[in-house]
Amino acid sequence: MTKKDEKIIIDPKEFAQMILPGSPKKDDEDDLVYIKRQLRLYLEALMLAQDFNDLEKTQFDVAKQTQRDAILQKIIERRY
Repeated sequence: MTKKDEKIIIDPKEFAQMILPGSPKKDDEDDLVYIKRQLRLYLEALMLAQDFNDLEKTQFDVAKQTQRDAILQKIIERRY
């Protein structure tokens, strides 16, 4: 588990590659259908990890901004 102030970053390619073995070829599945299914699964996993990283970065930046604002507010309060 990570601390609240640490952001989690997922390697999109590694994540997508780890997903594929969980989706084996079905016995009655045509090779082309299987390849297309694997490609779609890979691309969806890749995009999902990228979206997660973007969201994590945004949330991390917002948290940092909130902390900066709180510190600035304390400085202002003590100054006046």
